[in-house]
Amino acid sequence: MTPQHLTVFLRVAATGSFSEAAKLLALSQPALSRTVKALEAIIGDQLFDRDTRHVTLTPTGHALRPVAERLVAEFTDGFGELAQFVAGRRGRVTIAALPSIAAVLLPCALARFRTDTPNVEVLIQDSLSQSVMAAVEEGRADMGLTVQPAPNGTMIYTPLLSDAFGLVCREDDALAGDKGPLAWSAFTERPFIAMAPSSSVRAMTDAAFLQAGLAVAPLFECAFLGTTGHLVAARLGISALPRLTLPLTGAPGLVWRPLRKPLLRRRIGVVVRARRSLAPAATRLLAILIAEAPRCG
Repeated sequence: MTPQHLTVFLRVAATGSFSEAAKLLALSQPALSRTVKALEAIIGDQLFDRDTRHVTLTPTGHALRPVAERLVAEFTDGFGELAQFVAGRRGRVTIAALPSIAAVLLPCALARFRTDTPNVEVLIQDSLSQSVMAAVEEGRADMGLTVQPAPNGTMIYTPLLSDAFGLVCREDDALAGDKGPLAWSAFTERPFIAMAPSSSVRAMTDAAFLQAGLAVAPLFECAFLGTTGHLVAARLGISALPRLTLPLTGAPGLVWRPLRKPLLRRRIGVVVRARRSLAPAATRLLAILIAEAPRCG
């Protein structure tokens, strides 16, 4: 029994005419009659009483009618939902992201996404870079917003923007009033407030010190940007952070100054699993992220 069988049955029942039902369904009358006979064979009983002028339901036809109406409605609704899913207007998208990137890139992209797709559920998992990569690799997230990973053949990376590192200090600090970029050697003269060793920011600052030939031991190591910012605001030291993270420190009166020698930039992008198709809604959101990233950053 197929939805077509039931649709034909319901149209004949509604019109009381094989010829009228065939016309409304754009079928030939012989094709419609064959469909009704096939359904009667499946049911095992006659569904219509026919004479030269009228077509009426048999008791079995009357019993089938509400069942057929329910099944056709469920079938139609189900395919309607599927059509919405295929169009990217229903479903769920899970994004794993570095907190600093999520706070900067996601709001404007999601605002545009939600305008067109209010029925798509979006879940955001804030985490450190290693956890972001693991969530995507293990299928717990559809995509990840993170720094550029080393190529491994299992992930596809799409760049979005790059974010320069700079020195963060109080606005009344002598370093805040300098003109032009600052040298990384500034951290040998002041207490250094670093991010946690497991963070991507810390890995990059350690690489910059190594490249500059500097030995800098942190006074504090912080897992959260807010802690780092407030320690700087309390005159306990200075820090090195990507420019986009400054608003996330939550501490007033801080300034960001570019650093040189080396000029350090973190490349931010989206990672997805290779050889795995994204759901239509996730594909739609990814396209918006790529389009909005230059403006959001």
